[in-house]
Amino acid sequence: MRIVLGVGGGIAAYKVASLLRLFTEAGHDVTVIPTEAATRFVGVATWEALSGHPVSNSVFDEVHTVNHVRLGHEAELIVVAPATADLLARAATGQANDLLSNTLLMAGGCPVLMAPAMHTEMWQHPATQANVETLRSRGITVLEPASGRLTGSDSGPGRLPEPEAIFEAALALAGAPPVPATAPLPASDAVLSSAPGPLAGLTVTVSAGGTREPLDPVRFLGNRSSGKQGVALAAAARDAGAKVRLLAAHMDVPPPSGVNVVNVETALELRKAALHAAADSDVIIMAAAVADFRPADVSGTKIKKRDDVADPVISLVRNPDILRELVETRDAASRRQLIVGFAAETGDADGDVLDYAAAKLRRKACDLLVVNHVGQDKVFGEDTNSVVILSRAGSEPQEASGSKSDVAAAVIDRISAELSRVVPPA
Repeated sequence: MRIVLGVGGGIAAYKVASLLRLFTEAGHDVTVIPTEAATRFVGVATWEALSGHPVSNSVFDEVHTVNHVRLGHEAELIVVAPATADLLARAATGQANDLLSNTLLMAGGCPVLMAPAMHTEMWQHPATQANVETLRSRGITVLEPASGRLTGSDSGPGRLPEPEAIFEAALALAGAPPVPATAPLPASDAVLSSAPGPLAGLTVTVSAGGTREPLDPVRFLGNRSSGKQGVALAAAARDAGAKVRLLAAHMDVPPPSGVNVVNVETALELRKAALHAAADSDVIIMAAAVADFRPADVSGTKIKKRDDVADPVISLVRNPDILRELVETRDAASRRQLIVGFAAETGDADGDVLDYAAAKLRRKACDLLVVNHVGQDKVFGEDTNSVVILSRAGSEPQEASGSKSDVAAAVIDRISAELSRVVPPA
């Protein structure tokens, strides 16, 4: 595959050398286009040595080949890492003041993935978030930055995702295998290359991770979801032969290879992506932890803690019920579609976990509801899980436990059984 690897001018550019090696060792032909600022962090000689191609950032080099047009037209995948705030802004506003921005404008319909890296305040600034929203609305995949130690003593969201995570996300976006075709396939991919699985020919949409609702450019309302169970479900559906679309909110783990990733942040973004995905989905699994409420007002500047001002009062508004809306949309269109919800519940003096879960199943009217008993040191972020699967049809509750991959396999098996009951084989 012909890949254009754009490199932005950030300290994280040094990590992109590892990303380049992953691409080339997987057999891909990579042309590197660093910005002028990027060459101050990693020199041209490094990119040329690792890629095996001449490297330039000027539209006036190789003019006889019309380089600024040719590279975009010939690319089968464009990856930009690190995508700095400046690069995101230039891409969103269609600027063409160097070879990389020209190439992005000339991309001939190939997938484009941008992996941001910058300080937290820059990432969460309304201008940057507006640019990200613009790019995503145009079909460009913009990954969420990782959280952790930044330049100096700062820490927070803004780290470049690890090269391995970008590598997997990029190849999944392009529909390419993560290793050369001549290399042995990992066991998880071997399933896809052998006999069709029980979900072969079906499209499955899975949501994963936790949504984040901004309070100001720095803070947000969120939850403890790691995305591990949703990612395991996407992998299990893939291994069962399905074409998988993953709606990824904030996750602590990378998406699995071989799935189409759609990144979202807020509940409203997830709603939009889910309703769009539902149009061609045979199965929808809503495993994401969606915020029930969002701030009524989002401050454009950081809310300050000051002695001469009263503590702020945060008013919340209810987020839409995405699961219920998916069911209503399906029923209104008489669409043949299986919808699976997830419920993270705790018991109290008025009822136990299954009491609340059964009431939720009645309200949501989805076909299956996978119930977690959550709490301190339970489910969120852990590698194991224990669930009960409830059915709207009234079947006996089914228990599943073990690793999150084990639980995912049990849920996919149950979905396959439900589909075979509803849709007789041809």
